[in-house]
Amino acid sequence: MANLVTSLCCVVLAAVVVAYAQRRSQLVARNQYERMGSDVTMQCGSLGNDASVSWKVNGTDVKAQHRLEGPRLILTEVNLGHNGLYSCFQNPHGERRDTIFLHIGIPPREPSVTCRSNTYPKGFYCSWHQLHPTYIPTTFEVDVQHNQRSLEVQKDAVHKNRCHVRFPEVFSIFPYKVNVTAVNALGNAYLTISFEESTIVKPDPPERVTATPIRSSPRRLEVSWHSPATWPDIDNFPLKYFLRYRPLIREQWQHVELSDSTSHTITDAYAGKEYIIQVAAKDTEIGTWSDWSVAVHATPWIEDPVPIASTTEGIFSTETKTSPIPSSNAPQKAEPPVGRAARVLTFFSPLLLGMLLLFM
Repeated sequence: MANLVTSLCCVVLAAVVVAYAQRRSQLVARNQYERMGSDVTMQCGSLGNDASVSWKVNGTDVKAQHRLEGPRLILTEVNLGHNGLYSCFQNPHGERRDTIFLHIGIPPREPSVTCRSNTYPKGFYCSWHQLHPTYIPTTFEVDVQHNQRSLEVQKDAVHKNRCHVRFPEVFSIFPYKVNVTAVNALGNAYLTISFEESTIVKPDPPERVTATPIRSSPRRLEVSWHSPATWPDIDNFPLKYFLRYRPLIREQWQHVELSDSTSHTITDAYAGKEYIIQVAAKDTEIGTWSDWSVAVHATPWIEDPVPIASTTEGIFSTETKTSPIPSSNAPQKAEPPVGRAARVLTFFSPLLLGMLLLFM
């Protein structure tokens, strides 16, 4: 009897667990991906064709063009506006029976793929992207082949659409084949490219470019730079450089190609004109030129102007000073003594003449 009761309890418990699991699975939203522009059918759980249900999207009634066929909701010509969380409820009690997260998108097209070695001869990297949006999550699978064997592919820690591959050997005559496949819930597409080692070598631009005027040389600028830090073996794989410069007042560049030097003296600069200067780098034997470095600006040496001596004192010493006309209230300048005696003599001369005539 005890065994029978125990068996019945186990059966009941198992039924409860199954029912709870089914109910739980119905309440957890499931994802449904559909192609943009298509007609979409969403099924309300496992309800039969005669079930009566109602639907809501994001908690409100479905307003987009649709029709109901038993437990199914049919949306016509869906677009991005149909994205959302759809829930169905069984009538007449309104019990929720299913939840669907609808995602509208498009299948991927073949990706754009480029490969480059800026760390020659250590390895190269490949990057890819979709030329057209898919609107739904899309992943990429990468396969690299060399001499009929697959190479290890390391995903980039920063750039999600980039991977790194080590060169299995240097100066290989066998081409590399890179296949990148774009995959999402609506389909997949791939692109395969093939290349030789020497064609993808491209250094990063030179770093720490500086341009300095040279004292007493109004037409010279001393330019220096450092090789890119990503280039791993500058001694065995030297770089050559390409310098370009122009005054800001002109659009035409002047160019100088240098073997392995990291400095150059510009000797034909326009005096007093600001210059813009950039440098590019390239492996001495293979590959292509790097992008241009960050532009720097510099102006050739300008002679300090000679101070002009003040001539104020000289001007005043030779200048003829004129006094303003005195006003009637201003004190008059004293007369010289000689002039005063002459005026006194002139005043008394008729009186003296008269006295002389009386005594005669």
